[in-house]
Amino acid sequence: MHTVWKGSISFGLVNIPVKLHAATENKDIKLRQLHKECNTPINYQKVCAGCKKEVQSEDIVKAYEYSKNKFVVLDDDELEKLKKENEDKAVEIIDFVKLEEIDPIYFERSYYMAPDGGGGKAYSLLQKALTESGKIGVAKIMIRSKEQLAVVRVYDEILIMETIHFPDEVRSAKEVPNIPSEPAIVQKELDTALLLVEQLTTTFEPEKYTDDYRTALMELIEEKKTGNKTVTASEKQAVAPSNVTDLMSALQASLDKTKKKKPVPRKKKAAKTS
Repeated sequence: MHTVWKGSISFGLVNIPVKLHAATENKDIKLRQLHKECNTPINYQKVCAGCKKEVQSEDIVKAYEYSKNKFVVLDDDELEKLKKENEDKAVEIIDFVKLEEIDPIYFERSYYMAPDGGGGKAYSLLQKALTESGKIGVAKIMIRSKEQLAVVRVYDEILIMETIHFPDEVRSAKEVPNIPSEPAIVQKELDTALLLVEQLTTTFEPEKYTDDYRTALMELIEEKKTGNKTVTASEKQAVAPSNVTDLMSALQASLDKTKKKKPVPRKKKAAKTS
């Protein structure tokens, strides 16, 4: 598997060197566009609408449009500095929560986590702790110049990290139009619907679900290849921190640190007797 990120993740004072590997892949069939007249692949150029000419990469700057046609220009050095400041921070598990507390709408992409650089014992410790506690870890990580909220959990006996959306990235359900406020549902209709749900209820087996369109499209492509219905394109082209070795010491130090943060409850004063 290709490594997409390399660093360390920590809980308390325990650091675990890890590598991330994409757990899913896009199976979409990508179709190219050809010029119908000569079968040459179509290329896309970056053209300035004002100057009416092609622009090279070195002549392009990044900017944020804060209102119509009004921009704040950000140079590469400024963006790189922000990126460095965030990337240098260790990926720390902030909280431990229950998986069922997070609605699936928040989940974005999954990554397998593999131990790296002698982090096998600490990796196994976290895996075991999550399994026995029934909890998942909530953490932050910087991937491809974007800070991501993520959860770390156990999947098929290994650690998996799933990036999740920040709350302000999830649109409010109240914005969805045309939702009936008080639908008039007849009890007989509901009973029939519940019966249908019961009849179709089964155990989830992901292997039985297939992409029928992609399969049919590949069959059509292979049929055209076999029938010699292909074209040849014209050749004319336009120009991490070190691992903590003493896990017991790190865990104890983490517990001591947590205890210090908790406020000491005040003793109630005894009521005065008259």
